[in-house]
Amino acid sequence: MSMLTPPGMGGQYRITGDKYPRMRRNRGRRRIVLAVVASVAALGLVGWGTLQLIDVFTGGGDKATAVGSATDCKVSPSPSANPVKAAPKPGQITVNVLNATSRAGLAKDTADALKKRGFKIGEVGNATKTYDKKVDGPGLVLGAKAAAGTALPVLATQLTGAETKTDTRAKPAEVDLILGKTFKALTKEKDAAKALTTLARPSPAPSATKKDC
Repeated sequence: MSMLTPPGMGGQYRITGDKYPRMRRNRGRRRIVLAVVASVAALGLVGWGTLQLIDVFTGGGDKATAVGSATDCKVSPSPSANPVKAAPKPGQITVNVLNATSRAGLAKDTADALKKRGFKIGEVGNATKTYDKKVDGPGLVLGAKAAAGTALPVLATQLTGAETKTDTRAKPAEVDLILGKTFKALTKEKDAAKALTTLARPSPAPSATKKDC
């Protein structure tokens, strides 16, 4: 047999007979492996993309159910934090001015001032034993439970710092103003008028924003 040396081998390999060495077998395997991996990755991407499209067109499975259940929630009106009844005008309120201090003439002077501001005046005199010398603040506005959201807050605008209290009387339009130890004068008429205007404003309508879910 003749001795052959393939071109470019630089004499490293000598070939005898009719069989040649396979020099590129490893590269072929690598290409096959890479092709298989690329195919698997491509199939995975295609599958993931398909699932995303399904979610888009169907609303996302469980998410769609959650959104659907939200539409079944009942919407109830949210009441105002401090509901206020219609405030009566000063001319609709009768005020008994009672002096619980040791200063003479205090009840009469205060009653005259309230009359000028439009209030009706009832009894004027000294406080009963229950309250005489026992009102530590500037005064006490006292009336029926039914007057808690009407006549009492209206009269309270005339004396800054006055305490408000209810009793068992039946007439909601008749209230007492009991002058206390630190009483000096009624609230300035201008400031009292502003407070009355604010009190007379209607409460905002309830907003239907609360959901019972």
